[in-house]
Amino acid sequence: MAPPLPSAPPPSLKSRLKNAGSLFRQLPGTFRLFWQASPKLAVVLGVLTLVAAVLPAAIAYVGKLIVDGVVAASKEGGAEVLRSRVLGLVGLEFGLMLGSALVDRSLALTRELLRANLGNLLNERILHKALELELRHFEDSDTYDKMQNARREANSRPLSLVMQAFTIVRNLVTLSTYAVLLVALSPWSVVVLVAASIPAFIAEARLAAAGFRLYSWRAPEGRKLNYLEWILTRDNHVKEVKLFGLGPLVLGRYRTLFQKFFSEDRALALKRMGWGLGLGILSLGAFYGCYAFVANRAATGTITVGDMVLYLSVFRQGQAAFQGILTSIGSMYEDALFMSNLFAYLEIPTGSEQPRVLPAKSPPRGPGNAIELRDVSFRYPGKEAWALRNVTLKLQPGEKLALVGENGAGKSTLVKLLLRLYEPTEGSILYGGVDIRDMDVADLRSRFGAVFQDFVRYQFSVAENIGLGHVPALEDRNRIVRAADLGGASPVITALPQQYDTMLGGWFEKGQELSAGQWQKLAVARAFMREDAEVLILDEPTASIDAEAEHALFERFQALAADRIAIVISHRFSTVRMADQIAVLHNGQVEELGSHDALMAKDGRYAHLFNLQARGYRD
Repeated sequence: MAPPLPSAPPPSLKSRLKNAGSLFRQLPGTFRLFWQASPKLAVVLGVLTLVAAVLPAAIAYVGKLIVDGVVAASKEGGAEVLRSRVLGLVGLEFGLMLGSALVDRSLALTRELLRANLGNLLNERILHKALELELRHFEDSDTYDKMQNARREANSRPLSLVMQAFTIVRNLVTLSTYAVLLVALSPWSVVVLVAASIPAFIAEARLAAAGFRLYSWRAPEGRKLNYLEWILTRDNHVKEVKLFGLGPLVLGRYRTLFQKFFSEDRALALKRMGWGLGLGILSLGAFYGCYAFVANRAATGTITVGDMVLYLSVFRQGQAAFQGILTSIGSMYEDALFMSNLFAYLEIPTGSEQPRVLPAKSPPRGPGNAIELRDVSFRYPGKEAWALRNVTLKLQPGEKLALVGENGAGKSTLVKLLLRLYEPTEGSILYGGVDIRDMDVADLRSRFGAVFQDFVRYQFSVAENIGLGHVPALEDRNRIVRAADLGGASPVITALPQQYDTMLGGWFEKGQELSAGQWQKLAVARAFMREDAEVLILDEPTASIDAEAEHALFERFQALAADRIAIVISHRFSTVRMADQIAVLHNGQVEELGSHDALMAKDGRYAHLFNLQARGYRD
């Protein structure tokens, strides 16, 4: 399981090393993803890496032979045999260089193909996980941060981590071939090469950790930055932004937050530059110290000119290879830190994999299943106040229930529990005598048709906006037309340029925007796509339509829901009074329950609210 992200900087070097070891355990999972993306390309990458690793030493050695051959030929007056040998070696080096270029190009191509495959695989995993998450996860800021961190790095970090590992292997193989040549000339030079590179590794690892903490801990503020940008760029905010003159305020906050991010990034960049410059000077000094030593040996005739050229070439490239190994380790550390975000997100428990008890057989489809709430209480995660408290209700097939009460009374929360978007904190909900926690959640939800107050305006065609209410019938135009008639959306659709094929919304080309009331009629039609739904839920379905359209809708609704359970949430009492039962919720509790006439005779909260609204219409 992925370790949790640190909430504060590790206080000591020991703590940092412990944290690093924990995060490097992400490597096996990353390599599994890499293999799953494309086994064939993974093998090709491995082979090309090994070939690329041995070519530099071969090229360097052939270069030494060319120099020694040229020197020998010049001493012997340009002997024909020696000149021919030199030309042959030049041709060999040319072939090796061509091979190296071909291998490098092939590696680049393989990396790009793997990047596409791996990025697609991970995006699918992230989106699939999003489908498994419950409503509580989307309403939790910590989970949202994990999702955003995972999405931000999914296309780059996994491949980067794997490629750094292959780079280490490549450089190790290259160093092994170089070591044979360097030891023959000067064993201590290998020690100098290693010692000059270690400080760079320490600095790189430290800065990598600092970069990770910076980008991870600013996730909530990054979300705020995106939200401020959203306010200024989305069509549904423009009216208030213009009317209230919000532009300068929001833009000012955006600029302030951006400047904070920029200052943090600049400080980190300056640290990287400072350390890089200092360590670069150290590395350069080590190289030129060895350069002077080798040049002196060549001048005294201890080694040949070719040996000097080989030594300097190998030392310089060996130093780069060793430092490349250490840099790759530092980069792998940073990549592994970011991979922990991905695995932390993918491993969020959803609670849907294993039911708490052995699932009972779901009740058969069709009318005849009652819904019963037994002493149901619920509070949202992290909250102390109860959203619902000791709610007991029973609905028989064909019965209509209206939920009324002030905002925050618990009406929509009760609907969320019925759809198992949340589970009761206490008590139970039975469907056909079966606790809904023991039912397959997809089967349970397939029995409901619903239109919510915050319905979605899909940037799709009209037909798709309606057909999404029952995906298996998305291509059934006759059923879509019937649902549009039932939802009162047919007149709206007839007036559109391409009718059911009209693209809606303003996000894409040729999109047709609708009024709030027209969008709502499509949402109601979408709910009516489920012709075999056993329960219909209408959550403020008439908030954006006129009184005449409301009356027509509920006449159709009454006919369609004749033998089904129907639950209506509305602030319009002309709608509410049509229900068989009216539950008046107050502070999460059912304060009154009964028919319209019974509640009016009781002269309680319902009668008070009804009279207030009726007086408003009369006045």
